[in-house]
This record gives sequence, C-alpha cells and structure tokens, in this order.
Amino acid sequence: MRTPRAVRRPSGRSARTTTNATTTATTVTTVALAAVLLAACGGNGSADSTDGAAKPGAGTSADSPQGTVTVLAAASLTESFDKLAKDFEAAHPGVTVRTSYGSSATLVQQVDNGAPASVLALAGTAAAAPLDKSLAKDTRTFASNVLEIAVPPGNPGHVTSISDLAKPTVKVVTCADTVPCGKAAQATFAKARIVPNVVSKEVDVKATLAKVKLAEADAAVVYHSDVVAAKGSVTGVAIPSQLNTRLDYPVVALSDDAATKAFVAYVLSDAGRATVQSFGFGAP
Repeated sequence: MRTPRAVRRPSGRSARTTTNATTTATTVTTVALAAVLLAACGGNGSADSTDGAAKPGAGTSADSPQGTVTVLAAASLTESFDKLAKDFEAAHPGVTVRTSYGSSATLVQQVDNGAPASVLALAGTAAAAPLDKSLAKDTRTFASNVLEIAVPPGNPGHVTSISDLAKPTVKVVTCADTVPCGKAAQATFAKARIVPNVVSKEVDVKATLAKVKLAEADAAVVYHSDVVAAKGSVTGVAIPSQLNTRLDYPVVALSDDAATKAFVAYVLSDAGRATVQSFGFGAP
C-alpha cells in the first residue's frame, strides 16, 4: 500500500512574492481612487480650471456687450466718431463698431427705407424730424455746433467778415439747401442781410470744405468743427454770434440690444462728450 504524497506548501520566498503582488495591486487601486477624488474636488488641473480656460472670450466678463454696432453719422462727425468708435472697441473687445458718414438728410432717408443701422447721429434736431418715430428707441442731445467761414491759406479772396461773401469777386461754396449745413447757412445769410456769391452747393459739409482745400473757392460756409478738423489746411473766419446759427446734435438709438445701449451711453458720457468737444464741438 502506497503512502499518499504530502501536499507541498509554497516556500517562504514564493509566499512573500504572492503577498507583495497583492499589496502592490491594493496600493495602485488606492492611488487611482485618490486621484479620481482629487480631480472631482478641484485643484491644479482640476475640471473647473479646465472649463474656465476653454470658455470663449476669456478675459472678458460674461455680461460684456457683444456684437456689431452700425453707426450712421453726419459728415461733420467723421473725425470725432472715428475716435469714439476706436476708444469704445478698445474698452469692449467683444464689440465691433462700423461707421458710415454722409448728409443727415440722406441718412434719415436711408433709415426710413430700411437701411440696417443701430445708431443715428445727426447735425441738428430738425434733421431728425422726417425719421419714422417708431424706429427710434431713444433720442438724446450730445453736442452742438456753429457755422464758420473757411478760406484757403493766405486768404486770396481777402475775406475778413461775412459781408465779404457778397462781393462778386469772392467765389463762395455752401452745402445744398436740403442738408443741415445748407439750411443753417441760409438762415445766417438772412440775419446778415446779404446775398453771397455762391458758385457751388455741395452734397455735404466735407464736400463743401474740399472745394476750399483744393483752392477751387475763396470761401466756404461750414461748421466750426470742420475748420478744427482741417488742422491748418484751411483758415477760419468767425461769424458773430448774433448772426450765427447753432445746431444741437442728437444721437438716436435704433436698437435696444446691449451693445447699442453701451455705445450710446459712451457717447453721452463725460468721456465721450470730452472727445467730441476736442474736435471743435460745443456742449449740448
């Protein structure tokens, strides 16, 4: 009869190996679980910080206005509104301001006919009269302006006062009678009781001023702000206040979106008005 063979037990080394493998597996599992818990709780490289880095418009507030503001403005506002748009965009990275300039009468007609616009800035409150009132969300006055005579450097026509515009030897250019600067000029001529020697009537104040810059006229009746903006390329001859005509400039919000509201608020702010006045405009 054969004696059963005894069951061999693992040697001490094998037992230690098995125990170490079990311990290592347990440690790995524990570390992995801890990493998961740490990620859920936040910290460097956490889910929260990753989400924040992935958000569009990083560095801007979620409440900052976004989008495009389309501004139609009177030609006399060209330089001042270019500066306003640039400064506003710098302060509101999420907004693009697009500007277009022309005769106030033409701009109002365009808006009434459906031209897309967010803001309308006009030379004189009378210019806003034909605007469809249902389109205007808000209207405020932000600046004023007066007329001035512009002459070429050297003043070849020897214009020293408004009465000189009636001389047959002085070639005078004005804006068309249908636009604000033309209407204001006619009112001033009536006060001065003169009939100027007008040789041309232009579509807007910039076209009127260009005639003097090109030495195609001896004098042009424009706005004081245009003489300032010309920066020495023309010389200004003041018109006495009792004969002059003042225009108040309104800004009209045509949209009630956040970007439009923010831009209009900037135009009306102390900083916005200071910018406009630095280009020769008066206070509202």
